Amino acid sequence: MSMDTLSVMDEELRSLVDRLRDEVAAKPADWTTYASAAHDPATCDPTTHGLAVYDVLVATHDHELLARVLVEPGRPLWAREIAAFRLGCAGDRRAFEALVLLLNHRDPERCVSAAHALARLNDPRTPRAAAALATNTLRTAYALHPVRLLTTLRAPEAVPALVATLHRLLAPGEQHWRVALACVEGLGQLGDRRARPVLTAALPHPRLARAAAQALERLP
Repeated sequence: MSMDTLSVMDEELRSLVDRLRDEVAAKPADWTTYASAAHDPATCDPTTHGLAVYDVLVATHDHELLARVLVEPGRPLWAREIAAFRLGCAGDRRAFEALVLLLNHRDPERCVSAAHALARLNDPRTPRAAAALATNTLRTAYALHPVRLLTTLRAPEAVPALVATLHRLLAPGEQHWRVALACVEGLGQLGDRRARPVLTAALPHPRLARAAAQALERLP
């Protein structure tokens, strides 16, 4: 992909394509069988050569091609991520399910990209999905980006989910302080008076105290 093309992309897309190109190059054998036709990216079928397919998925304006990558079996994660990201940023709701799965991925960079696309997708299901991920007690380690997405969306689900998550993370022995901090910061940005009790409860926690005090100052 040329620098001229990259220059018109937003920062998150540039980050994604650079990261995934490195991933594809490092794992050239992770996608079915290569074919000689893959040497021509313009005519390459997305079941063939990794880097050629990468170039097609990054450059194509064919939403049907991208949507097929999401549902056809045997596609590697990097291909699904490109397809979901591009469809999501274009407002194509066929990307929703794939983006929600990526939002809760163990790789933080995939979560960041998914949150970016979901924020632009404008799907009414997104706030509920993000709230479910943020409050899932079995997936707290991966709740950081759902919490931040809820703050960005400013949907009705945001404050109750952030309050509930933060309240739980203030319990003695909780280790997920970065998630708790994201809740504190998000509640400050949302500026909802319902957050006052839990933000006040966060004040004695050394890693949260400063952010909690600042958040309380922003409440009506």
